[in-house]
Amino acid sequence: MYLAPCGISCECIPELGNKPCPLKEQCGGNCHEVQGKPFYVKDFGVELCPIYDCAVNKKGFDTCAPCEDLPCQIYIDWKDPEMSEDDHLKSISERTKVLKASVV
Repeated sequence: MYLAPCGISCECIPELGNKPCPLKEQCGGNCHEVQGKPFYVKDFGVELCPIYDCAVNKKGFDTCAPCEDLPCQIYIDWKDPEMSEDDHLKSISERTKVLKASVV
């Protein structure tokens, strides 16, 4: 399993024995492969994912897991407009749990 800096699990990495990603041409690869520029960030009017930028570029982490501010305001602000507020908060909670569990 590949864990993005924000806690999203990318299950489609062939090198790990998973099926090829059906969105591979569109997405370009995982967050580290595309240096924080997944295909959807332009829909938000930015060039770089702010969570990736903070965790990887500014703090030098692979993920947000070691950050003492997890989840921070960036998580709250970085919301898919098609997602309800409840679903957004649930997603943050789930990703935070995954990230914290990844630190052993």
